[in-house]
Amino acid sequence: MRKAALGVCVVVAVALVVATAAATGPKAATAKNLGTWTNAVQGQLFKAGTASVSGAGPASTVQTGLPNEIDSATLGDADASNGGGGDDDAGTSRTLPGAVRGNGHAISATARSKANGELGTNWQGLNFHDQRFANNGNQFSVEPPDQGLCAGNGFVVEAVNDVVQVYDTGGNALLNGGNAVDLNTFYGYPAAIDRVGGTGDGPEITDPSCIYDAGVNRFFLVVLTLDRVGTTATIAQTDHLDIAVSNSGDPTGSWTIYKLPVQDDGTDGTPDHGCFQILSGHLVHGACLGDYPHIGSDASGIYLTTNEFSLQPGAPGFFGSQIYAISKQALVSGASSIPFEHLDTLGAGPDGAGFTVWPAQSAGAHYDSDNNGTEFFLSSRAVFTDEGTSDSILQWALTNTASLNSATPDLAGTIRDVPVEEYAVPGLARQPAGNHPLEDCIADTTVHPTCNTTVAGIGTHNAATFANHSLNANDSRMQQVMYANGKLWGALDTEVTVNDVDRAGIAYYVLNPNSGHVVVQGQLGSSDTDYTYPAIGVLQNGRGVMAFTLTGDHDFPSAAYTSIDANVGAGPVQVAHEGDGAWDGFTQIVAFGAGRPRWGDYGAAAPMGNSIWVASEDVEQTCDYATYFADPTCGGTRGALSNWATHISQVTP
Repeated sequence: MRKAALGVCVVVAVALVVATAAATGPKAATAKNLGTWTNAVQGQLFKAGTASVSGAGPASTVQTGLPNEIDSATLGDADASNGGGGDDDAGTSRTLPGAVRGNGHAISATARSKANGELGTNWQGLNFHDQRFANNGNQFSVEPPDQGLCAGNGFVVEAVNDVVQVYDTGGNALLNGGNAVDLNTFYGYPAAIDRVGGTGDGPEITDPSCIYDAGVNRFFLVVLTLDRVGTTATIAQTDHLDIAVSNSGDPTGSWTIYKLPVQDDGTDGTPDHGCFQILSGHLVHGACLGDYPHIGSDASGIYLTTNEFSLQPGAPGFFGSQIYAISKQALVSGASSIPFEHLDTLGAGPDGAGFTVWPAQSAGAHYDSDNNGTEFFLSSRAVFTDEGTSDSILQWALTNTASLNSATPDLAGTIRDVPVEEYAVPGLARQPAGNHPLEDCIADTTVHPTCNTTVAGIGTHNAATFANHSLNANDSRMQQVMYANGKLWGALDTEVTVNDVDRAGIAYYVLNPNSGHVVVQGQLGSSDTDYTYPAIGVLQNGRGVMAFTLTGDHDFPSAAYTSIDANVGAGPVQVAHEGDGAWDGFTQIVAFGAGRPRWGDYGAAAPMGNSIWVASEDVEQTCDYATYFADPTCGGTRGALSNWATHISQVTP
């Protein structure tokens, strides 16, 4: 069991640059209403069973060199491929075909928030070793973690690809004797892969996201589940969202699971959105993929959003963000079946569809009650442009959400185009030179020439990496959205130019959602440091924290944060945990076929009491090749194919 650390935060010793546009600036005065948007169809959600918060312990022996170490179903993603989106994107967390890297917006120093944020209890969360060896080792090697985090009622829930744990506020792990529970077991499925009995593969689970809703004192944890053809490794033409609802305010107790089909091909009660598959070289009708699910809530509803692509890898087409609105009270009641409203953004907005339309979660039980209940969403636009840049974001809203509790829900949707400072699809993030024992193992042709096959499980000695061990920095899609203190808060990854140097940075926004007026906005960047995957959490008093990964020329991937408010924006960047070494993951190596160096795909921030709990991906170990060859877990700190970690921190803004 890991012990929490009461640490003193480290203020970054780099030239921080923040650009802030005041609400009185010309960009903030011209928000444009784009009219109404309503095309809801009704579906039915069914209870699928109960969750298991206990499971098998971790594997007792080190498993290496296995030919089925990586699940091809989620390997070939290209979500943030930093300007490299293509028509043959595979796996999950995809970007739009043809998305390009944009030119960075030049930023200069200006006023900053004086609030630093007080770092409290913090600890290493789930890591690659936990993930790979959970459930007696019947897991694939998976990266990135896709950070799910929610906090409430004295508990902190962390879910990543593909394990979950619950902590108390002191950092003590409460489930399964302190061992991570694999998500297949949690959701009641067979193991991701049976490495002993040979009974085949369970479904592939990915993209966990969770919230705690104070209004009903419940936790909600959603994942995307890709079904298999029987117990084979082949992905079926069906996929669905699994929604787990805690049956009390104690997430270590029982949960109820609901299943929501998202293949949208006319089967299982779904509409037919015309997605494709390729059969015998011909493009034919196929299933859709409900990619990158995220969750928000207001007083009456739980809102799930996805990005819809053709399910089959290589099949073309983006079919818009999908929004699912479900009665919160019905979910909490444990009803056997629940109606929901399904809204399609295809054909809506200035780009012909929404992309990553992220739903807002609320601070405490403070919801927007206007128009009989309103839920807000934000999305970005740069991925739709030929230049990979944009100077506006979209604010989406659903009104009359209280009608979700009636027999005849009647939601109304609106879209607003909000001008902001220019942002751009960023390039790759960097890290300094360090230990890369996986790379050394693959490249070794003299000392241990079979390491590539017996440890790394790959038949080549070609250990070439993407752009000198670079990390992915997302594709400028909107990240976590909060509704707090009557304002809407969001952030995204962007290219910034600091002292004529292009780096990965962050753009953040605080909006008045009633008027579309930009209250404050800004961009964070540094000439020798990259900031990636921001997540904003805000208290109802308007004081917030934005978490992210910090990495760069002199910094290994670290868990960082800054305070944020609606007066002057972001404060100084601080580090909750300095990275201990270089990221050394299999998707960084071209031969493994991931198509890009997988980092992210999102962080998380969750308010509880007077603090914000945040989690970001970082690296919390390092070891040299000799140590790795003798023990590929390097003392239980990593696995053969990666060394990512997560870090959970309590910050009081």
